[in-house]
Formats: sequence, C-alpha cells, structure tokens
Amino acid sequence: MKKNALIVWGGWDGHQPEQVAEIFKGILEEENFQVEVSNSLDSYADPEKLKTLDLIVPHWTMGEIEKKYILNISEAVINGVGLAGCHGGMCDSFRNNVDWQFITGGNWVAHPGNDGVEYMVNIKHSSSPLLEGFTDFKVTSEQYYLHFDPAIEVLATTRFPVVDGPHTANKAVDMPVVWTKRWGQGNVFYNSLGHQADIVAMPEVSLIMRRGFLWAAEGKQRATLSPLSNYKNARFYTGMGDSQ
Repeated sequence: MKKNALIVWGGWDGHQPEQVAEIFKGILEEENFQVEVSNSLDSYADPEKLKTLDLIVPHWTMGEIEKKYILNISEAVINGVGLAGCHGGMCDSFRNNVDWQFITGGNWVAHPGNDGVEYMVNIKHSSSPLLEGFTDFKVTSEQYYLHFDPAIEVLATTRFPVVDGPHTANKAVDMPVVWTKRWGQGNVFYNSLGHQADIVAMPEVSLIMRRGFLWAAEGKQRATLSPLSNYKNARFYTGMGDSQ
C-alpha cells in the first residue's frame, strides 16, 4: 500500500524551491509514495488531513506562517507523521516562530563565506543506521552555521571555521549537518545541505534525503501500533514558546 506525502514549497526563490520540490517528489514516487505537491501554506490548514499523512516535507525559506498552521503540523507529527527536509527550506523557515524551531531541532544563523565554500561533510557513525556505507565527502556550497537542539542525534558534521570572520575568535567547532530527533511519536529528519537544486541532486545528498524520508515516515506505523495516550490533547499542551 502506498504511503502519503505532502511537499509544501515556497518562500525565498534563491533556494529554487520549486525545482527542489520536483527532485523530492521523484525520490518519493520511486519509493512508492503518493505525493501531493503544493506552493501554499494553506496546505497546513486542515489538521485532520495532515494526520492521515505518513510524511510532511517542508521546503519554505523565511516568510511568515499562521500560528494555527504550526499547531496543526505539531499535532500531526506528535501523532506519528514524519517531518523531513533540508537547508533553509526547513531550518530557516518562519524565523519569528520559535515553536517551529523547537519541532525541527534547529535554526540557521549564518553561512560564513556565503555560497561557494568548499568544506568536508564528516559522517558520524552513531546508533542510527541511516548513513551506513557513507564516507566523508566534500561539497562546495553554503556551509550552514546553526543553533541546534541538544536533544538531536547528529549523523554528520562539518568543521568551522573554514572562512575568516568574527566566529574564528572561538575554538574550532563541529557543526551538525544531518540530524534526527523525535517529536512525540513522530520522526524528524534534517539535512543542512541543499542550497539549490544542483546540490540536492548530488548523489550523496539525494541518497541522504531518500533515507531520511523513509526513516521519518516510519513513525506513523509505530504510532498505530503503540499510541501515546499522554499526547491525546497534543494540540493544546503547554510549555511551548511565546509564539502561540
């Protein structure tokens, strides 16, 4: 039986969201997903429809979103719907909504050197099998400096600094590139690579996204087999940020 995925693209055109959405659609259809593609945030308006999905793939850089739409996404993911995306399309969306940053696990703050920086992506072999068989690889693109959730499981990193700037006054740091986390019963996957469609189409990057999509979609089955009763009022639970 086919799984169902929703791709929502838009925001800043510099990230080529429509082209990237087409690549993602192709990957998912190869994996037997029924895929809906939308360029409207109103696709998040129906909380009951979102909960019927297996996977939500956001690709919307910057912009603003209605608070109720974030609540709808949050509730769906808590109930097992996967959330997976890349680059600014997921972790530079809706800068004024801290709930989104909490759900996704991080947010972009800088890319020293802008586009065209050559850097290494270092694979971290952890308890996750997601990047089994991968070896370190180079990419020439934006190198994302992120503020991130300490609860994430880091699957790949990159070393800063590569380019001079005020951040070089600090010690060298390993910045997450690929991570996973949980949100209720849902699986959340993020990959900071993907500035434009040519980067997403790189064999390493497209395979990382393919595996991430499949892993994120697994949460729905877990939620069906073992529902979490303590999230039955997920739409209204307390403890989130001031953006609600």
